[in-house]
Amino acid sequence: MDIALWVTQALLALIIGPAGVMKLVLTREALAAKRQQEYAAEIPPTQLKLIGLAEVLGALGVILPWLTGIMPILTPIAALGLAVIMAGAVATRLRRKEPAIVPIVLTLMALFVAVGRFGLLG
Repeated sequence: MDIALWVTQALLALIIGPAGVMKLVLTREALAAKRQQEYAAEIPPTQLKLIGLAEVLGALGVILPWLTGIMPILTPIAALGLAVIMAGAVATRLRRKEPAIVPIVLTLMALFVAVGRFGLLG
């Protein structure tokens, strides 16, 4: 089970981390011009930057605490935070009548890590 959790944690970090960095470094207009990022035009710039920051911190949080052994309880907490962010992405996609499969899968992955790292999986 530990290997499955590590693989899932790595995938979450590799997918969500760069997406968060994009939200931090690109302007709202530049982000909205990208394919699959059109929603950015509807979100205030400050809120978009905060989402990006939360994604970057969550991506770091699902890896570093468990890896280093320093406050490992932060890993499942970070995973829960990512699940909340991705649930918001699902809601945004559905509201815009866009496919929501990617954020749904990422939400489920984050929940798997949270449950697994909280020790709730046999």
